[in-house]
Amino acid sequence: MGDDSTASKTTYNDNAWRQLNLPHDWSIEGEFKKDAPTTGQGGYLPTGIGWYRKQFTLPASVRGKQIRIQFDGVYMNSEVWINGHYLGKRPNGYISFVYDLTPYLTKGNNILAVRVDNSEQPNSRWYSGSGIYRHVWLNIANPVHIAQWGTYITTPKVDSAAATVSIKTKIENSGKNISYATLVSTIVDEKGNEVAKNEVQFTVNTNEINEIAQSVQVNSPAIWSVNSPHLYTLKSTIISGKKIIDEFQSTFGIRTLEYSNINGFSLNGKRIKMNGVCLHHDGGLVGAAVPIKIWETRLKLLKDMGCNAIRTSHNPVAPEFLDLCDKMGFLVMDEAFDVWETKKVTNDYHLYFDEWWQRDVIGQIHRDRNHPSIVLWSAGNEIPDQTKDKGVELLKNILTVYHAEDPTRPVTTANDDIAADSGQTKLAFMEGEDIVGYNYANRWHERRELYYSLDHNDHPNWKMIGTESGPIRNVPAYSLGMDKSMVKANYTSGMIDAEQLWEFVAVHDYVIGDFMWTGIDYLGEARWPGKSSSSGQISTINLPKDGYYFYQSQWTDKPVLHLFPHWNWQGHEGQIIPVVAYTNCDTVELFVNGKSYGIKVQEFPHQGHSGAWNKYAKPYVGVTTADLHLSWDVAYEPGTIKAVGRKNGKQVIVDEIQTTGKAVALRVSADTSAISADSKDVALVHVDIIDAQGNIVPDADNLVSFTISGTGKILGVDNGDPRDDTAFKQTSRKAFNGRVYTVVQADGKPGGINLTVQAEGLKPASVTINVQQSNTAVMAFEDLK
Repeated sequence: MGDDSTASKTTYNDNAWRQLNLPHDWSIEGEFKKDAPTTGQGGYLPTGIGWYRKQFTLPASVRGKQIRIQFDGVYMNSEVWINGHYLGKRPNGYISFVYDLTPYLTKGNNILAVRVDNSEQPNSRWYSGSGIYRHVWLNIANPVHIAQWGTYITTPKVDSAAATVSIKTKIENSGKNISYATLVSTIVDEKGNEVAKNEVQFTVNTNEINEIAQSVQVNSPAIWSVNSPHLYTLKSTIISGKKIIDEFQSTFGIRTLEYSNINGFSLNGKRIKMNGVCLHHDGGLVGAAVPIKIWETRLKLLKDMGCNAIRTSHNPVAPEFLDLCDKMGFLVMDEAFDVWETKKVTNDYHLYFDEWWQRDVIGQIHRDRNHPSIVLWSAGNEIPDQTKDKGVELLKNILTVYHAEDPTRPVTTANDDIAADSGQTKLAFMEGEDIVGYNYANRWHERRELYYSLDHNDHPNWKMIGTESGPIRNVPAYSLGMDKSMVKANYTSGMIDAEQLWEFVAVHDYVIGDFMWTGIDYLGEARWPGKSSSSGQISTINLPKDGYYFYQSQWTDKPVLHLFPHWNWQGHEGQIIPVVAYTNCDTVELFVNGKSYGIKVQEFPHQGHSGAWNKYAKPYVGVTTADLHLSWDVAYEPGTIKAVGRKNGKQVIVDEIQTTGKAVALRVSADTSAISADSKDVALVHVDIIDAQGNIVPDADNLVSFTISGTGKILGVDNGDPRDDTAFKQTSRKAFNGRVYTVVQADGKPGGINLTVQAEGLKPASVTINVQQSNTAVMAFEDLK
């Protein structure tokens, strides 16, 4: 940490420096401070300037080849040197970039140095992290090779009988001689079976790039969809004589996209609503350096909620995140920027936009365009430049680049109703988009419930999507001291807006879908003592909140019935508490200690009821047929509340909440019994505070301490409370809602990890995790031979 201009020199002595593995985020290692320069937008964590150095020796077998270093993301203002030679600077903290090391490498020791400057604050409206927080790769190739991000795969014609796969491959010759060779493009399915092949001979001059176009047919293709995300692999091989001189593999999917001003969005010819969420890039206690296991866990939770679409707010994400979206069947709106030329905070990307936007956009497209999950590009979020004529011209220029580099996907921007001073300028901006994006559609007109309908009436040719919308609120907004009418009004007011918006989106086919803010709680955009936003339907410790089940009840077909709040209100006996249920059952009957409080009818058909959408649609007005929750007013008495859900008169699901006893013990559970010793794999560990019957005590806040032994380390400890400003690196934390959470990582050696949790007055608990020898196919520098 700190700045030293001599750290780029090969003679610099770095023996006293800390050794670490990448990815790495130094901000998350710090303490939360109210006066931090990042402010609440950046999560009150430290930033600054940091240096990284890597020493390596290349074996003789790779000499004479082209060697490049690829950074998947460095936040921010990174500068790179190799053996004292300056390679360049990239201000954008989210973009991937590559430098050619070849001319400057030596036979002996090589020194790679990276300076990261995240000192000018504030520069983000959310937590950014600091440092080399994504993966770094050493790419080694022969002089004639497939260029960086040099394959572009599209599927222009698809039906059940056959699919046409169009392949464009850029081949680069960094050698001294003209090359005559053959490009073999082979497509294999998920089982490794070859399904198509094409060969073409080519010539590429020295220091040139030649793009080769091929077309192949895949018979009886396995179509990529949200429910069946089948993937294919393109194996690109360059052969000179009988020798293979380069190989590269690209994953892709066979699918078709269609957007309509009448029917919204169709995937493979079938109309589908985008049930979307917006996501920021941090992983909670690990900060911006997120192990892939955490994203895998979170995406599984979102999938189970019924989410099928993700907006990468407000920047390109890590490549492995998009790989997961491909494999798991998510539709992705891939967003580029939060700002263009006009600042939102003092030191944000607006300082670099004019010089860098085109390179950054092209880099984003070339890296990401083979992902079948990406169905829509977003050029920006709530762009203030649309208040000026220049904003409209900029939009045209940016869309020209997107259309040139990837004509297969449309482009939108996320527009806020307050982003324009001039109605005509705003109109021109929106008319220039392929898809018109709306942030918080309920703010756009004096009558909030009209949402998209007035614009649809005035501009019937517009294709419309909700790029950002308010969520179901998860924090009960009532006090037990209120009278009955105030309780009900305050407790349910946070639900109505989101429920009515979803009602409108569900029944109006022309609305492509909606992206709710947000799917998961994230660091930053907070006010002290809060350190994180609580707008997510999943907490920072990967646990669903109450609102999660609202979306699950509307977005899935499986029976859903979720009761809340908890039933630990000792001292408030006899006071009225609204008991709420999210469900997709026809009816729900509530029982309190065996006494029925009546049957409630869920009137509005959720999305799983096929064919029901248009039945309720009205031309240009909002649809407010019913609240999408059920509620009973109950005088509190300790015991058990039970809900019975029925469909077609038949009981299909039951939910039950009990008044718990006092806390007596800790219970610990890990998501896996074994992890890899690759210094990257992690285990996610949850700790519950329980009563004698094994029920989680929802109001327990005991201080829980963690002790680890063996071949692993604790990455951090969290409890999901946005107002807890305890540093993540501390190994003890008070429980929140009876829960605590930690992430454990192997230290590179096989063996085992034992994790013990303790709290005063409670029975301790422990869990053992085996650490197995890594079988990774990716070589570290030290393994290169």
